[in-house]
Amino acid sequence: MDNSINLIKLCVGAERVEDLLNWQKQPRAKGPDGNPRHVTRMWPKREAELLDGGSIYWVFKGVVLARQRILRLDEVRGNDGILRCGIVLDPDVKRTEAVPRRPFQGWRYLPASDAPRDLREGAQHEPHLPPSLVAALAEIGVR
Repeated sequence: MDNSINLIKLCVGAERVEDLLNWQKQPRAKGPDGNPRHVTRMWPKREAELLDGGSIYWVFKGVVLARQRILRLDEVRGNDGILRCGIVLDPDVKRTEAVPRRPFQGWRYLPASDAPRDLREGAQHEPHLPPSLVAALAEIGVR
């Protein structure tokens, strides 16, 4: 039985998966170990399930297009002294099937049964359509 749970998060400021990849190459997007991390105010209550194979699914312009495996959760103290959660991510970004998602704030839990499937290996490296077109195709069930 799969005990993992995932997170789903809007990829704010990014229109395409390439924008996320470019951001995560920058030193300020990495933790001390060099892995990308996303810092958030709230610590996930379902930590054990997240660390049991969970991923963060990224939403671009209203469409889930990619995921990254969650490696661990680190405590991160901000310049303001507040303790936050650093979600440490596998640098390997996997593209997923395009699934429309309505806007929301923060992150949400995403059961494994509801998570979009990864694209087949060959499709991971194909040219990618703009998110608005991918969203339209997903809405009518074409992609």
